[in-house]
Amino acid sequence: MKKEKKTATISTLLGVDTKIEGIIEFEKTIRLDGKVNGKIISKSGTVIIGEKAVIDAEMIVDVAIIKGHVNGSIDAKSKIEVYPPGKIIGDIKAPLISIDSGVVFDGRCQMAEPSKISDKNSKSLQTKKESVNEVPAEKKN
Repeated sequence: MKKEKKTATISTLLGVDTKIEGIIEFEKTIRLDGKVNGKIISKSGTVIIGEKAVIDAEMIVDVAIIKGHVNGSIDAKSKIEVYPPGKIIGDIKAPLISIDSGVVFDGRCQMAEPSKISDKNSKSLQTKKESVNEVPAEKKN
């Protein structure tokens, strides 16, 4: 019996010639085929990294489907799927992780309960926002 893959409707597509530097926040499903440097965030969305994509970013998403090159950590609330010719250099964390043969993976892999990942991601995002808003002690008068 052949394994069937569900395909989600892509709501946003960033093509091969696209270069983005900064934070991408999205809902639903986004496919990235270009270059991204920064952060990719979605509480309930799916990110699809296309075969020609080069991503230098931290990802905090619900689902990550990787077919391209990713440098950076991936925290997924539900699952991470990696298919050839995918390449990940960085740590990955999700309750369900699938890595096909032919994929290059160099990093740490952690499978955790969904609630622990989403709680940590929420705290991580909150802490990062707070640290950006803090005023250094020497500047306080």
